[in-house]
Amino acid sequence: MAVNAYKIDHVAIAVNSIEETLPVYTGGIGLKFLHEEVVEDQMARLAFIEVGESLIELLEPTCPESPIRKFLDKKGPGIHHIAYAVPDVVEALASAKEAGYRLIDEVPRKGGHGKLIAFLHPKDTHGVLTEFCQRIPD
Repeated sequence: MAVNAYKIDHVAIAVNSIEETLPVYTGGIGLKFLHEEVVEDQMARLAFIEVGESLIELLEPTCPESPIRKFLDKKGPGIHHIAYAVPDVVEALASAKEAGYRLIDEVPRKGGHGKLIAFLHPKDTHGVLTEFCQRIPD
């Protein structure tokens, strides 16, 4: 059984400051800012930027304990993860587990932009933190 990802949903970039980083994408590159939100349980502030049918998601830590802060302290600003849109994140997780991938999330959780999300361990994806995400109908 395959995961059936149908597009790259977003590329997430860890940043120290959304205010300092956003003009790179909206000014210099000329992309469209969509919206910003805080995801409390992820201890992160997110900004979404449209690029075609996909998004760039800027991730800023909201506290010193944030996983994004730990990432920034260890690796500095840069690509944090790649997210693939899937029709059913529960099925995608089951398929990935059946294929031998280690799951960071055994069950999906609420993510930014109104989506259910779950992550695969980067050791099984050649060092790339991989997210599956499913849009939840309004």
